[in-house]
Amino acid sequence: VQLVESGGGSVQAGGSLRLSCGASAYTHCMGWFRQAPGKEREGVARIDNSGVTRYADSLEGRFTISKDNSKNTMYLQMNSLKPEDTAMYYCAAARYGCTWYMQSDYPYWGQGTQVTVS
Repeated sequence: VQLVESGGGSVQAGGSLRLSCGASAYTHCMGWFRQAPGKEREGVARIDNSGVTRYADSLEGRFTISKDNSKNTMYLQMNSLKPEDTAMYYCAAARYGCTWYMQSDYPYWGQGTQVTVS
């Protein structure tokens, strides 16, 4: 399964961005992770094909994950962005179950898209 992210960019604090991740084949569960400079990669959110979502508590409800199963595409709507949201954002996918925080759940990864908030 190949994953391609898009939608990253630079935005001012308080702004919004929407990330997209297209998958080349069916995946049951998909998630977003991010890695800030000098920090470890961390989980952001996950969604499965039933629409069940889970989020990192630290997001405080600012991000929304969604998925278009007909297109094998996942989205991350990010609102009220803060400078601490600056990171490389990675899309990940699993054929079976997945958590929002366990990277080992995901055998498939995208190359990442940079989000910079100033």
